[in-house]
Amino acid sequence: MSKDLRIVLLLDCYGDFLTAHQREMMELYYGEDLSLGEIAKLQNVSISRQGVRDAIKRGEQILQAMEEKLHFAQRILTLRENYTSLSVSLTQIAQVDAENEMLQSLCKKAQEQVSEGLKLL
Repeated sequence: MSKDLRIVLLLDCYGDFLTAHQREMMELYYGEDLSLGEIAKLQNVSISRQGVRDAIKRGEQILQAMEEKLHFAQRILTLRENYTSLSVSLTQIAQVDAENEMLQSLCKKAQEQVSEGLKLL
């Protein structure tokens, strides 16, 4: 996973642990893909490009520290991978015995439950 995607995931999981100022700058930088200079111009207070960079780097450190302690983002990724794998397996099982209506019904129900689980992630 690229660094940017990882930071966005960590922001989703732990963003509330940042100050409003840090979170806003990180969302603009990673989510909106704005440059440090563009973010500095958007801020109501006088802040330099270096100040924006420092706030973003400090926010990254906080997010990384939270993930190292809690591993919540990694758990979400693992659940998503497991649900996806389960979905593929159910589709393959249903294709193997297309004649068995009971099996087809069970696979369809399980597939719907997996789809609902994926939506939650």
